Amino acid sequence: MPTPALTPDQLDVQAARLHDTEAWQQIVSGWDLTTPEPVLPSSPGITEQVPVSHLADWRDLLSVPVDQLIADSVRALPATTPRERPLPGRLGAILPDRLHSWRRIGQPEVRPSTHLAYARQILTEWGWQNTPYRLRNARGARCICGALLTAHRLGYGSRDTVDRAGAWLVAELRSQGWTGLIGPWNRHPGRTAADALALIDATVSRASRAGQ
Repeated sequence: MPTPALTPDQLDVQAARLHDTEAWQQIVSGWDLTTPEPVLPSSPGITEQVPVSHLADWRDLLSVPVDQLIADSVRALPATTPRERPLPGRLGAILPDRLHSWRRIGQPEVRPSTHLAYARQILTEWGWQNTPYRLRNARGARCICGALLTAHRLGYGSRDTVDRAGAWLVAELRSQGWTGLIGPWNRHPGRTAADALALIDATVSRASRAGQ
C-alpha cells in the first residue's frame, strides 16, 4: 500500500512534535556546554579548585574515557558537502515530485545537516516563496518545509531524516525567540529569501556541531 504524501503543513507539525519530546530535548540541550573545573579533596570534608599545573596526570581533567572523547569528536565532525548532483532544472521544479521518485534508487542515507544543505540548494536554484503556504508556487519555488520534502523526494535522506531536519529548524527558531511553527515563520510579513537561507545556514551549523 503506497505511503500517503506528506504535505508541508504535516511536516511542520511532526517536526514540532519531535522537537518537544523529552528524547529530542536531551539531544539538543547541553551539547554546547563545557564541563566544570575539576576539584580534588584538600582535606577530609573539604574540596577546592586545583590548578591544572598541580594535577599529577592530564587524565585527571577528563570526565569521560579517552575512547569516548575520540568517538564523540568523530561524531561531531561537520557534515560532508553535498555531492555535485545538479537539480533537474527549471522544468523539474514545476513537475510533480512523484515523477522524481526514481532518483531515490540506490541513494545512501544522509545526516539532517546534509539534508538541510540540499534543501538550501533547492531554495537557491528553484526559488523561495512564502505565500500561499504550499509545496510550490506556479514557478516551482518552495517554502522551507516544501524544500525539505522535495530534497527527500529527490533522494536526499529518508522520511525520518526529514522529520529530524525539521526538528533542528524548530530548535534554531526557538533559540532565536520564535515560538511558533516553521510555516508561520516562513510566511511572516516582511520575511525574505535571504532570511530563509540564513535560517537554514544557522541550522546546518547547529546540527553539524551536534554531530547530526
